[in-house]
Amino acid sequence: MSSLSIILFFLYTWGFGYGLGSLARESEDFLERNLMRIGIGLGAMLTLGLLLNLLRIPLDWKIFLSISILLILIRFYAHFKKGKNIFNPKNISISIFPLLMLVLFSISFYMYAKGAFSYPYLEDDDSWSHSMGVKYVSMEKTVFEKTSVGLHYIDPYPPVYEMLLGIMHQTSNSVYWTLKFFNALIVSLSIVFFYFFAKVFTNSSKKAFFSTFALFAVPAFLSHFIWAISITMPLFFISFYSVEKIKDDKKWLIIAAIVIAATLTSSPTHSTYFGLFFIIYFIARALAERKFLLHEFLAGFLGMLLSFLLWWLPMIIKRGVMGTLYGVGLNPASSLVAIGGTADRAYKISEFIFAKKTNMINNPIGIGLVLSILTVIGLIFLIIKYKETIKKEGYYKFVLLLWFVFSLYAVNAAKFPVKLSPFRAWMLLAIPVSLLSGEAINLIENFAKGLVKSITKSNLITTGASLLIIGTLFYGIIITSFIQKYTVNTALWPPGAFWTSNDEIKGYLWLKDNIPTGTKVFTFSNNGIIMGLDKFTCHWCENVRSYQTSGFNETADENYNWLKNESYRYIIIDGQAAQKFGANETNKKIQSFISSGKFRPVFTNNGLIIFEILQ
Repeated sequence: MSSLSIILFFLYTWGFGYGLGSLARESEDFLERNLMRIGIGLGAMLTLGLLLNLLRIPLDWKIFLSISILLILIRFYAHFKKGKNIFNPKNISISIFPLLMLVLFSISFYMYAKGAFSYPYLEDDDSWSHSMGVKYVSMEKTVFEKTSVGLHYIDPYPPVYEMLLGIMHQTSNSVYWTLKFFNALIVSLSIVFFYFFAKVFTNSSKKAFFSTFALFAVPAFLSHFIWAISITMPLFFISFYSVEKIKDDKKWLIIAAIVIAATLTSSPTHSTYFGLFFIIYFIARALAERKFLLHEFLAGFLGMLLSFLLWWLPMIIKRGVMGTLYGVGLNPASSLVAIGGTADRAYKISEFIFAKKTNMINNPIGIGLVLSILTVIGLIFLIIKYKETIKKEGYYKFVLLLWFVFSLYAVNAAKFPVKLSPFRAWMLLAIPVSLLSGEAINLIENFAKGLVKSITKSNLITTGASLLIIGTLFYGIIITSFIQKYTVNTALWPPGAFWTSNDEIKGYLWLKDNIPTGTKVFTFSNNGIIMGLDKFTCHWCENVRSYQTSGFNETADENYNWLKNESYRYIIIDGQAAQKFGANETNKKIQSFISSGKFRPVFTNNGLIIFEILQ
């Protein structure tokens, strides 16, 4: 664990947010002001990173630290010149709902971190690829590829997830820990940013907390799976928070544009979904308010323009339009309006209503019985009160209704001609579901309070009834949604589909525990495992990638000389090498190493053999 990296993460983000906050009027609420500085700073840091990268300035942690400190000092100086007391205790006022939200955040982080660290490997396949991209950024300090050797999640793939973790890895010696810890933290911070977005969106702290409890509990919203979408969702809420704040101060459009630029360069599918959500939001709100929302439009347009200039245009110039589309996983020859995902299928109603303790690990499905009922109640209420829904004061209800219809279609689009990775849209459906559930809880609580007060005329009994209703609903949500979510996210997840045997996995775990971090280890097969378990091989070096194929046909002496020249300390021959080169040839290679006297076996089982390269 690297305490320095954790401290620096909050110093970077809060510092950038504090500096950027000088451009517009921030919230008067102490917790909202400072916690959203972390969110805004996160978006600003990533957008600045894209700019530095474009200017060929190294993505070095010391540069980000220097800029964040400089921004803090500049704003301190500005306050000092105006005679303001920066640390005035009278400016600190904290209400109950943000504190309760922080409890939910803490439980979420505990759940995600406990699950992530409950097994000694990275899960599934994506995380091993991310380990190579994160290591590349941390060492090469760029998100542009420097060689012809491709990295799956860099160039032209939108890079801000890899960029952030790469910077954090520069002050932590473990890529394994960096991926697991900061991914869990980023996912958990979605709770914080969603609460403050919901607060300004609904103009109600109470509704915001009810909605946040629903998001906290719903199985369909994010797991601790390591992928770029983990950064998209918190940026999603930060962006809409910033857009909503334009109502208070038009200068928020600058902040919103900067954060939106980061959101649109975070992941191919969900950056696209963010754009679609933004278009729905803009149109619905403009219709409800019966005017063109110039500043909100400029925020979206400038954010899109920034993302295009800082990332997408350089990619198009470098790779062309088709090359860029192929590079982010799209196939123009197939369809650009029917983009499927690996787990797309048609879903039954029961799969929405009843959450299960066994689920997909990348994007769990299911809402839960109580949340499903609350969603329906919220929908019915919005439809019955449709005249309020399309008024200026209630525009958020109109937006919410359209978001629900859109995301419900997106989840069920597997059999339709227009779709975008339907199974990954579950986390998007969770957003309107949570907001609708918040509306329903608030409606039920108000109805119960009014009924009890009309009967008893006692404020104490009315308050007690209110707490009983809320407690009952929360308990129902916990037992029909959160327990299932917790079970999935703290279970033992599989290490990927590429392994050839359990013995191969056990052999690599021996490597992780018994060979020092950062040791150079060569393999003829899978570099992602080497770096994901905190050893090193230069995956992006052309000579290394070439030798992974050509070197297998050389003699043991030739292998030894090349490995010594490249400063490798160990070499692994595993089941994946046997699949690649054939079992007989692999056995011959092993025997040649043993007979040469230049390689010493330090671990062997039926899945692999690890040789120390003798000095």
